[in-house]
Amino acid sequence: MADRLEQYRSKRDASRTPEPVPAEPPAPGDGTAFVIQEHHARSLHWDLRLERDGVLVSWAVPKGLPQDPRTNHLAVRTEDHPMEYLDFHGEIPKGEYGGGTMTIWDRGTYETEKWSEREVKVVLRGERAAGRFVLFQTNGKNWMIHRMDPPVADPFPPLEPMLPVERRSLPRDVRAHAFEFAWGGRRLMVPIEGGRTDAATEHPWLRALATSFGSRTALLDGEVVTLAGAEVLVCYDLLYDDGRSLVDQPYTVRREALESLGLSSARWQTAPSWPGEAAPVRQAAREQSLPGVIAKRLDSRYEPGSSKAWQFIPA
Repeated sequence: MADRLEQYRSKRDASRTPEPVPAEPPAPGDGTAFVIQEHHARSLHWDLRLERDGVLVSWAVPKGLPQDPRTNHLAVRTEDHPMEYLDFHGEIPKGEYGGGTMTIWDRGTYETEKWSEREVKVVLRGERAAGRFVLFQTNGKNWMIHRMDPPVADPFPPLEPMLPVERRSLPRDVRAHAFEFAWGGRRLMVPIEGGRTDAATEHPWLRALATSFGSRTALLDGEVVTLAGAEVLVCYDLLYDDGRSLVDQPYTVRREALESLGLSSARWQTAPSWPGEAAPVRQAAREQSLPGVIAKRLDSRYEPGSSKAWQFIPA
């Protein structure tokens, strides 16, 4: 009987990698465990592994499991892995096969509805991954994974940005507003899904931001501004977060969710916001030669297009 771990062993040096590398062929088994590992290797992806006949049958899924049945995701068939990989997490050394950080994203059990050489239909029962999925071969190692259940998340919203109306003076009810700098940059919506963003086509430096989100989906609203000679994304709104649309939530809820992301680096940051502090923020904008301030109603939902809930006041 062929050793199903032969290819796995041939790609790894047991003296260099912390991965389990069993010396003996796998023993037959009939378990139903699965694990999904988030793998920050040369490119971010997720590894789906299903226990079958004493090994973990594996696929690399670049964008993670699809949440919507209208969208299929690529799944690349990889070598079978040993059962010990159900619990593996850690740092695979650079230069080794699959070098990078691996964490356990989810695990549980599954039920087989169909298993053939070209099609695998299962029901996953995990904490984060649950439902009916089918994997089907398209060309050689390339498969696709399709969600068979209804969507588990709000639809990802394609939105136009919310725009302020211009006013010459500060609003009278300053306590009902938060005040932010008007940066004078170029507006940019940043959709993030599966550790990737379309915004990186024009701004390649945003790839690292998208990767940092892992499997978390998000839609950020902000501006690209030049600070100290470098382009920086200044984020001031969060419209979609991990499967949930925030468009109809008040500014205060969206702002709290944005701040919880902890966006802070040399190339992206969360825009500061000061509820009720109109005059000091406007004065600071003048001193920093910024165009002005934006007054945002604390109870306002996100309204694509021009809205009186946001007001631009020149410095």
